[in-house]
Amino acid sequence: MLTRKQMELLSFINQRMKESGIPPSFDEMKEALDLASKSGIHRLITALEERGFIRRLPNRARALEVIKLPDSLSPAMAPKKFSPSVIEGSLGKKPAEPAKPQRSASNDDNANGISLPVMGRIAAGVPISAIQHPTHSITVPPDMLAGGEHYALEVRGDSMIEAGIFDGDTVVIRDGSTANPGDIVVALVDDEEATLKRFRRKGASIALEAANPAYETRIFPPHRVKVQGRLVGLIRKY
Repeated sequence: MLTRKQMELLSFINQRMKESGIPPSFDEMKEALDLASKSGIHRLITALEERGFIRRLPNRARALEVIKLPDSLSPAMAPKKFSPSVIEGSLGKKPAEPAKPQRSASNDDNANGISLPVMGRIAAGVPISAIQHPTHSITVPPDMLAGGEHYALEVRGDSMIEAGIFDGDTVVIRDGSTANPGDIVVALVDDEEATLKRFRRKGASIALEAANPAYETRIFPPHRVKVQGRLVGLIRKY
């Protein structure tokens, strides 16, 4: 059985998707439920996930899949033939098919490079929303990629300058959920904000370390951080 707030949040998410096709942001959910902070929304989403009404999708910021609706929702609220819908925070409508690099073995790869989707902007500084739907694509040399799926992100901020990563650079990321200490990774914090930092472990905690003494290392318990990929290349325009 759902609590009143859990029911309100599930109804709000479902209704917003039906009306506009654009999911509500965490701020919009907070205001709709009259909560003081977004931490309350996180707790409600976790409760709905544990009860099987929604599922968090990996490797996407604020992405949820609606699995089912409770019988107590009115017929007007529930679609007659329900199928799961993807909620991607404030990142816009879900694309019909996720863009993936084409890795054919033809000679054209060596001549022309490989096209990668640019998935938005990543903060090398204070975390910002990232891991968006593709905005455009870039071509990279085949030898920059070593198997697996890859994507690119535009860097904003200066916290990684001592690692040679500057504001305006484009980083190439190998998609994945694991990292070794010392790797530079895209880290998703609290399923909401993404940042580019060096991955470290501090006992049982995870440290996201800047490469600029002006920024402090941030320490989190493991459940608050999800690795979204590892840096494998960098592109700079002059």
